[in-house]
Amino acid sequence: QVQLVESGGGLVQPGASLRLSCVASGFGISSYAMSWYRQAPGKERELVAGISAGGSTNYADSVKGRFTISRDNAKNTVYLQMNSLKPEDTAVYYCKAVRPGRLAIWGQGTQVTVSS
Repeated sequence: QVQLVESGGGLVQPGASLRLSCVASGFGISSYAMSWYRQAPGKERELVAGISAGGSTNYADSVKGRFTISRDNAKNTVYLQMNSLKPEDTAVYYCKAVRPGRLAIWGQGTQVTVSS
């Protein structure tokens, strides 16, 4: 069964850090571009960070310098290290895998809440 499973979310105070993980099963991620999206209540889903199959990365302006995306193809896992978290980072975070000619694969999401 092809799936992505996110984990690592939770409730943290402003300024704290979290590391999200996205584990793939049923397929290998090495040839896929992987990305993290988030969706806050009442807002559209937005791209947070992406990493190509070759390792190139891109980030939303709102998270540059605070978030880092990385991948471990041997573990079939993508990570999102989130530092200096802000209340506006509160959202459900989703992992996505995409490859030319294939349908995108989405995870079920993990909740991140930043609140004092």
